[in-house]
Amino acid sequence: MRRYLTRRFLLMIPMLFGVTMISFLIMNLAPGDPTSFYVDPLVGQNDPEMLAIVRKSLGLDKPLPVRYALWLGKTIKGDLGFSFISRRPVMDEIRSRIGNTLLLASVSMVISLVVGVLIGVWSAVNQYKMSDYVLTVLAFIGVSMPSFWFAMMLILFLTGKLKLLPSVGMNSINVPPGFFNRFMDTLAHMVMPVLVMSLSSIARWARYQRSSMLEVIRQDFIRTARAKGLPQKKVIFKHALRNAAIPIITLLGMSLPSLIGGSFIIETVFGWPGMGRLGVNAIFNRDYPVVMGVTLFSSILVMVGNLAADVLYAVVDPRIRYR
Repeated sequence: MRRYLTRRFLLMIPMLFGVTMISFLIMNLAPGDPTSFYVDPLVGQNDPEMLAIVRKSLGLDKPLPVRYALWLGKTIKGDLGFSFISRRPVMDEIRSRIGNTLLLASVSMVISLVVGVLIGVWSAVNQYKMSDYVLTVLAFIGVSMPSFWFAMMLILFLTGKLKLLPSVGMNSINVPPGFFNRFMDTLAHMVMPVLVMSLSSIARWARYQRSSMLEVIRQDFIRTARAKGLPQKKVIFKHALRNAAIPIITLLGMSLPSLIGGSFIIETVFGWPGMGRLGVNAIFNRDYPVVMGVTLFSSILVMVGNLAADVLYAVVDPRIRYR
């Protein structure tokens, strides 16, 4: 296992190199010029000399390969540069927001996993019954529903019509002092983003869990367990679910990119102060250093998550041995 982990960590290096190089090329070759945020739009944008000075101060006067090499050299040393817009270090920008993104993604993942697995188990145990048909239809609706549309509908009804939940940000301005008040306020702000991020994952995991459970409960060792007179709950949750959960672990690793990618949309819609919103604002403002920093950290999170899923796969299934 140690050799396998070492090899996987070493493989992350060329993968990160490829991801950052492609992102660097796309951002720098896309239309738009970050110098427009530094000069007077009525005067400076018509002054070639001023634009040249600004471009040189930002390091944009050098050839593209040289700029990438300089960025890569600084990144290896732990320096991601400064934001073109806020003038703050990129590392500080990410450090202040990565926790918020991980909080949203982790809560959504736990809820999706628990609810999706329970729905899948219920559907498999009650195959061809009315509840199975209803849950199947709801799962298909959940998978096909656009997340941004669902987010707008929640804002329209829960905030606009019913005035039940806040729709923007992570904390209210007028929240009373005290840990409990701040905790409850943050929890209220999380409800709608978590619901939107969890919806498609719940539906997807429920379908996978149902298929996996149906395959397992038809096997001989389940018939043997039932023949021994074991209670139905013990047969399902101790014997069948343990074996049926193995494919779900693989899906868990595959769902990480969609969670991280989905955070860009969800955080922007709900104004959640996370890395996704930071990345979207940086893209629109042509803030190259921030875009590269967000891309780097998002890629690392996805790769580490996939590696953790592979390790958990081996823990659940003793037949799997990595070398």
